[in-house]
Amino acid sequence: MPPPKVDVEAPHTDLTNDHPRNGGSSASSSKDGPSNGEKAAADGGAGTGPGDGGRRGSTLGTLLNNPLVGMSREDILADVDSFVEEKGIAEHRDVFRKGALVAQVSNQDGAFEHIAELDEEEKNLLRRELTHRWSQPFMLYFLCTLCAGSAIVQGMDQSAVNGAQTFYYEYFDIRSPEMQGLLNGAPYLCSALLGCWTNPILNKWFGRRGTIFISCFVSVVTGFWMAAADTWYNLLIARFALGFAVGAKSSTTPVYSAESTPKTIRGALTMMWQMWTAFGIALGTIVGVAFANVTVFGEYTQWRWIMGSTSIPPLIVMLQVYFCPESPRWYMEKQRYPDAFKAMKRLRYSPVQAARDIYYAHKLLEIESAEREGRSWTEFFTVRRNRRAAQSSWFVMFMQQFCGVNVIVYYSMQIFQNANYTRDEALLVTMGTGLTNWLFAIPAIYTIDTFGRRNLLLVTFPLMSIFMFFTGFSFYLPEGSNARLACIATGIFCFMAVYSPGAGPVPFTYSAEAFPLHIRDIGMCSATAVTWGLNFVISFSWPSLVAAFGDTGAFSWYGAWNIFGWVTCYFFLPETKNLTLEELDNVFGVRNRDHARYYLTKLPWYIKKHLLFQDVEPMPPLYAFDQTSPSVKKHEMATTSHNEGTAQ
Repeated sequence: MPPPKVDVEAPHTDLTNDHPRNGGSSASSSKDGPSNGEKAAADGGAGTGPGDGGRRGSTLGTLLNNPLVGMSREDILADVDSFVEEKGIAEHRDVFRKGALVAQVSNQDGAFEHIAELDEEEKNLLRRELTHRWSQPFMLYFLCTLCAGSAIVQGMDQSAVNGAQTFYYEYFDIRSPEMQGLLNGAPYLCSALLGCWTNPILNKWFGRRGTIFISCFVSVVTGFWMAAADTWYNLLIARFALGFAVGAKSSTTPVYSAESTPKTIRGALTMMWQMWTAFGIALGTIVGVAFANVTVFGEYTQWRWIMGSTSIPPLIVMLQVYFCPESPRWYMEKQRYPDAFKAMKRLRYSPVQAARDIYYAHKLLEIESAEREGRSWTEFFTVRRNRRAAQSSWFVMFMQQFCGVNVIVYYSMQIFQNANYTRDEALLVTMGTGLTNWLFAIPAIYTIDTFGRRNLLLVTFPLMSIFMFFTGFSFYLPEGSNARLACIATGIFCFMAVYSPGAGPVPFTYSAEAFPLHIRDIGMCSATAVTWGLNFVISFSWPSLVAAFGDTGAFSWYGAWNIFGWVTCYFFLPETKNLTLEELDNVFGVRNRDHARYYLTKLPWYIKKHLLFQDVEPMPPLYAFDQTSPSVKKHEMATTSHNEGTAQ
């Protein structure tokens, strides 16, 4: 039996050859048993060559299907006519007819050129979509600025405490490591226990935009509340209440971006959440430096200015919300198709592109809806496609915390002071880590949709481990020496530089796109609850961890977790780049054992190719396109069944 062969890591742009593109019905078509593609995986599948009926087989995974492939022109047009009548958009019949014909050939390069119904202007826009993927309407980018603003709010809420804590520890005379950890981590405890789980309710009644508005309003109120706190427990309550904003905002904003953007740049635009969160973190550290010597209200009151400043960015975001369209997929989930089409037209250059995306998503959602009929909430765990999406999302969220980054975000002031920096020096160096975090997130805009989500993690996990160990063991250098100061700063800055394009943007991008629409809200809630729950664990435990094991032991603890992250990512994490949200059904339908078995087989191939620089044969992809029409498939299945019966 030949070994399974996959290469989802290499960045592919050939949409009809090496990368999954063709829709998602087969892998998730069975409630309990494996799909056709999974059966092939279980058998080790030999796969078919390019001459076999136009099909490219997969030796492990699943054949990805466009549900429109194989339908005649007359069938598609009849289906469109029924669709527009049913959904109340009959006045757009002609444009949806064009959109459906384009959707049918969306995975075949240049095939739209032969659609007679399209005029030259429409064809030019479709050509430009392929050659200039960053050429998008103003409203799409304005929507992205809204998401960016929401992320800045999130970042400031996280990092402002870094510069403020030194002052409110003194102001309220807080000496206990446990109490210090609780004050710093209170928002994330609330977010994990309550804030994230308000997301489905808020999204159901107020939509994506309304949820962002409400969460920013909470950020405004709690920012001023923290600044005015007169006791430590009042400050604790205010910070706990902030968790309602942190949870709802982080669960909704990446989903809003993912549902509104084209698949060719979805990863880049969705990861703006993390890039601008990094900018917000930098802004929070800058504010800490700016107010370090402002003592208008007395000694050690600088923290009031720092905390109060976090109320300004959410006010701006609240104003932006009213100018952006709602998520088209949210409208579709509510059966508000006229509103969905209107919103999509604002986010695409032409009505044909908007109609194509609405109709294609609708057809895939039809399949998804039929498959989940009669199921209960237990399908979150009992259906492999959903279970694998949850497992993968929870893993990347887990590693975003246990890579150790928030130790630096929340405690770099303390870390640098332990390294014998003065308070002012520690503030300035902390600001530098925040700026580094933001600047090095920018390259991920270009790599997350080409190099891929999985590859970014595989490259950065080992580097983060090295720099965590380097920083920890730098504390063994002579106390007060320039070498000690320089090595600790170097290790932390290098860690932030490699974190920012990998474990920074990937988790929220990945989680926002992993779940099917009908459980996307609850799935994203669970993923963000994981990250904020562990965020609390880290922020609460770091002072005690340092007290028990010293700086070297504490940093080495997180260095070891990065090694674990690399191993798990290599064997079990699927790639999701350049697919529509609905097409991912098939990707997450592949079993863990099959995914791990292939990459175990491929490990020697990597060593020969990238370490020994040997000339080795390329390995076939994990996911392949199925360009066979339904009628051909039916004939093949009947023939196979007849042959097996004859043989018996």
